[in-house]
Amino acid sequence: MTPSRPSRLLNYALLLGLLAAVGGSFIYLGIDLTALLRGDSPSQMARYASNFLRPDFSTAHLSGIARGALETLAMSAIGTLLAALLGLALALPAAGRFGWLALSGSRLLLNALRAIPELVWAALVVLAAGLGPNAGTLALALHTSGVLGRLFAEALENTPKQPAEAIRLSGGGQVAAFCYGTLPAVWPQLIAYTLYRWENNIRMASVLGFVGAGGLGQMLYFNLSLFREAQAATVILAMLLLVLLVDALSGWARQRWVSA
Repeated sequence: MTPSRPSRLLNYALLLGLLAAVGGSFIYLGIDLTALLRGDSPSQMARYASNFLRPDFSTAHLSGIARGALETLAMSAIGTLLAALLGLALALPAAGRFGWLALSGSRLLLNALRAIPELVWAALVVLAAGLGPNAGTLALALHTSGVLGRLFAEALENTPKQPAEAIRLSGGGQVAAFCYGTLPAVWPQLIAYTLYRWENNIRMASVLGFVGAGGLGQMLYFNLSLFREAQAATVILAMLLLVLLVDALSGWARQRWVSA
């Protein structure tokens, strides 16, 4: 179907508007990409990049990376577990199970938790709890609880209500109706959401160290600050390996538990 002339004109106007916005952004920010190719900039960039091609695999450095990797893994695992518990607790009222007042309040809280990025949470928690993995774990838990709580609430809303109603009509209480009527039907979906967020949190836990929240990210920030490119390259490789391992483990767990 050939678009009409007004539709084509509107498409052209949108395209020109986007191009004007991009050009205006370059002018407003004063970005000069040609500076990357002037003088000795190319040689400096090449020299800086070549330093990353010789990672430091010394025993002392690798032992420190192993401790940082375990710290990052623990931060992501505990943060995700706390977020799943808090998210489920907030998802019940957010799914409309305790009246409209609880629904509005819980959804407002979930929106606030997930609206603030992990790095901002980490910066705030570092000021309150100090440097180290505690701040990173709490930052991951706070943001992820908002995400998981919203996903859990939507899953509960879409779950058939007939099994829970049948338990209540037969004399069972609210807790029994939820545990035996609702939870078995929605449990695989909750597990899938939690494992997926764990994959994301292992990546974010590696970045939170830039604000002093511990783990591999803090090691990377320390080495980059001292221009120790060889040591930083080893940390980057460790982060990549850790993410790949967690992705593989999470995929295997989802296939085994959720699809069963």
